[in-house]
Amino acid sequence: MSGAGDTIFALASGAGRAGIAVMRLSGPRAGAALCALTGRSLPAPRRATLATLRDPRDGELLDRALLLWFPAPASYSGEAMAELHLHGGRAVVAGVADALAAMVGLRPAEAGEFTRRAVLNGRMDLTAAEGLADLIAADTAAQRRQALRQTGGGLAGRIEDWAARLAALLAEAEAAIDFSDEADVPAGLSARAAEGAAALAAELEAAAAETPRAERLREGLSIAIIGAPNAGKSSLINILAGRPAAIVSARAGTTRDVVEVHLDLGGYPALLADTAGLREAAGDEIEAEGIRRALARAREADLGIALFDAAAWPALDPATLAAMAGGGGSTWLPVLNKADLRPDLVAAADGGALAVAGRPALLVSALTGAGIEALVATLSAEARARLDSDAPAPLTRARHQAAVREAAEALRRAGQAPLPELAAEDLRLGLRALGRITGRVGVEALLDLIFREFCIGK
Repeated sequence: MSGAGDTIFALASGAGRAGIAVMRLSGPRAGAALCALTGRSLPAPRRATLATLRDPRDGELLDRALLLWFPAPASYSGEAMAELHLHGGRAVVAGVADALAAMVGLRPAEAGEFTRRAVLNGRMDLTAAEGLADLIAADTAAQRRQALRQTGGGLAGRIEDWAARLAALLAEAEAAIDFSDEADVPAGLSARAAEGAAALAAELEAAAAETPRAERLREGLSIAIIGAPNAGKSSLINILAGRPAAIVSARAGTTRDVVEVHLDLGGYPALLADTAGLREAAGDEIEAEGIRRALARAREADLGIALFDAAAWPALDPATLAAMAGGGGSTWLPVLNKADLRPDLVAAADGGALAVAGRPALLVSALTGAGIEALVATLSAEARARLDSDAPAPLTRARHQAAVREAAEALRRAGQAPLPELAAEDLRLGLRALGRITGRVGVEALLDLIFREFCIGK
């Protein structure tokens, strides 16, 4: 990134026409820029003020806007900050941005630079910054709840508690080394530190095991639909998505590549994939590749929907049955489509007597919508079971997991170290690993990786 002493500006609201557009400035010349645009002194801090904005170069009227002034350090970034609440037309935003760019010492912000400065100025730690990125990207209620817990300091508090306990163990280990001959130092400090290290290591290992579930909540449950051509896969994905996401045709082999849609299943995110119909490709290389991708996606998915044509019941598509039996990562949910053609199966389905390969099957109609509510409820329950967590502040990223595992390994070594000096060194390494999560130590290499995910106005 460019110099941290620069004054930066960026649009903090969405691009395009809108009622209001928020332009944000941060840095030592933010106040001077505000005065140059308005031709008057700074407004009262944190109080919305209506002002006329003019281009300092030629006095051209740019807009009439609300201004907010935040003196350092009581601002989002910890620096002097200003917000311009403009009318949201593109010409207005472009005119103000052009006027700011022409001022000495001002430049457009880079991605994540406002939040990066907030971290460097002590306004938030790295876990809160990551939680903010997740909150901005949240599509579902569960993602929002997890992000808000992290932004509110839940994860940082958990890490700090572990670090405090580890620091106490290190203090005991150091006391055992340096003051073992003093009368007021209790005996057995080394043994007590080793016992505490083992207990904390077990707690850290349990926390690291939570990470895949929290990461999956950020990304969404992966669901793949497989079935024979014309079983109704594209029709089903369209009704679940609530829009025509996939082409529906009576011609077999219409879907040749994987089509993905995002779903909100009771507040939990999911990525639903429509795949090519399973059949012999009859020399068609493109369709054969689509079928190969369909089977690969089904093996990689968290959950597979095996779709069958209810009109052919009790005959079932052998290729789909083979895919269900082929293993992989998916848990299979059998679904019979075209219930409107088989009213005789409704009673069996309602009574739970309809099964495929020993698994209870759902009966739906993508044409009439019958059974779709029950299917969505089943998928929502699967998402909740796989993504929900009892942890108040789970580790949400691979870097959190890696650092916690590194700390746990250091604690394990400390508990088995032959010399107290070696045990103390391992405890210091564990403390350093935990510090990297919140940004207390060794953060420079992490900053670009974390903040490049942010939008420009943050």
